[in-house]
Amino acid sequence: MESSISRTSLNCISLADPDIQKSVTLLKQACLDSGFFYVVDHGISQEFMEEVFEESKKFFDLPHSEKMKLLRDEKNRGYTPMLDEILDPENQVNGDYKEGYYIGVEVPADNPEANRPFYGPNQWPSEELLPKWRKVMEQYHREALGVAKSVARIIALALDLDVDFFDRPEMLGEPIATLRLLHYEGGQKTGKVSNPAKGVYGAGAHSDYGLITLLATDDVVGLQICKDGNAKPQVWEYVAPVKGGFIVNLGDMLERWSNGIFRSTLHRVVLDGRERYSIAYFVEPSHDCVVECLPTCKSETNPPKFPPITCSAYLSQRYKDTHTDLSSYSDNKA
Repeated sequence: MESSISRTSLNCISLADPDIQKSVTLLKQACLDSGFFYVVDHGISQEFMEEVFEESKKFFDLPHSEKMKLLRDEKNRGYTPMLDEILDPENQVNGDYKEGYYIGVEVPADNPEANRPFYGPNQWPSEELLPKWRKVMEQYHREALGVAKSVARIIALALDLDVDFFDRPEMLGEPIATLRLLHYEGGQKTGKVSNPAKGVYGAGAHSDYGLITLLATDDVVGLQICKDGNAKPQVWEYVAPVKGGFIVNLGDMLERWSNGIFRSTLHRVVLDGRERYSIAYFVEPSHDCVVECLPTCKSETNPPKFPPITCSAYLSQRYKDTHTDLSSYSDNKA
């Protein structure tokens, strides 16, 4: 059961504000309330953001056969077709009505590090088809990581940690950072408008896996959040797009680290039939980073709620749980 949908208001944090304590207060309030907030004045130019969206659209406009040549591999790099991902199997009748493209940290195949999960070479469309594509996406990957590190420093202060806590090598010094381009086809193409009552979603309800997610969207409303996933009925609220800024949300790892104090909130995409593009940037720590309760988040009356786990083990299981087995595409990859 669900109640009627309204719009939520989120705190807005300017990375250009010299009053860091103001930013910490706004972020802390957001993390306790919903785990979602806006970030503006982040340093990535509006012109470049628009170029990234343009290049993303060019890829998704390619024929299906061309996109399938770049089907995601065992490292989760490359194209994810419509219905590939099912984020809420209890409530979805099919997978998500979206297609996507994963771009991770580039590690050459002959580098020993490429043997680790989530590390390795990316898959890239041919330069004949999309001449600027790789250059634009690699630049965005770098710039978005810089924004994520700035946000992580404010999070560290909000958790009463040293400002550079997340800058350490085992944290975001060597991150598993993943850029994901997303395209939700309009109802004209799929014949599908989101309908929660019938189990049809652009993206099913889920929480993100990692530390934080930076989301840039076009101006089509679709993202909804549920601040209390245990409520009956659940209350879903739309999050308005923010021109030139990011919608930022916390992931499950940060909830584990903070012992449940900071929120990793359920969210989904429900669309009215219009086409929608978004760009998500998922930030996780290094493979061997042990995610365990922070010293500032536990006490005798609030002992650790989650056992320690490495970042790599946690992510591997979450991806396996939500994506179609690649072997099912073996006859279609051409």
